[in-house]
Amino acid sequence: MGRLAGKHAIVTGATSGMGRATALLFAREGAAVLANGRDVGRGRALVEEIRAAGGRAEFIAADATSPDTGDRLVETCLASFGGVDTVVSCAGVLGLGSVTGVPVATWRETLAVNLDAVFYLLRAALPQMQERGGSAVVIGSIAAFKAFPNHAAYCASKAALVGLVRQVAVDYGPKIRINLVCPGPVDTPFIWASAVAFPNPADAVAEAGRKTVLRRLGTAEDVAHAALFLASDESSWMTGTTVTVDGGATTGG
Repeated sequence: MGRLAGKHAIVTGATSGMGRATALLFAREGAAVLANGRDVGRGRALVEEIRAAGGRAEFIAADATSPDTGDRLVETCLASFGGVDTVVSCAGVLGLGSVTGVPVATWRETLAVNLDAVFYLLRAALPQMQERGGSAVVIGSIAAFKAFPNHAAYCASKAALVGLVRQVAVDYGPKIRINLVCPGPVDTPFIWASAVAFPNPADAVAEAGRKTVLRRLGTAEDVAHAALFLASDESSWMTGTTVTVDGGATTGG
């Protein structure tokens, strides 16, 4: 029996990086997975990979920043699998720039993807999860409590998730648990997008790994395993908290 056997999960941002790794891991652990992202080709490939391994999966191509997307995902999960037990919000964008340098459009887009999309998903899923009990997992960032140069929109959006997760825990417990995962530097397309601001992006990415206590970048699977723990019954007495998965990057070591 898998750790999520019989569970039904929605995973947004599932076509790349940590979201994709989470969808694959949840399926291997027995969950039926409704994956969401904007890249149809990668979404279909993900579903085919899960099904080829004997799992259950569907894909919905939709923009997570649309208020209607959360409702659509929940309705599809109910129709396809019969319920919603867990949601994992993984969609994210970087939005580089200082307060005086970031374009207003970039600011709005960053908060829309990193914060509003989480709100829309939870708003749609929480009523269904309350009927069954369940666990929500939000993927944030150590940028919630560590500043980085020219990351004004990104840091603001990730810090807001700390408060949102705590509030949901208070308002919807004890039936629903919710926790925040804050990754450090992880080797995904996301960190490479961040590194373009440096003269040598490859050196910048490598240095980010060397600066951690464990002296390496994280992997998407490192974060997916944290999400699995929080979605499973193994974390049944955890809610409203933040789990940092960063190789020690925020310890000061």
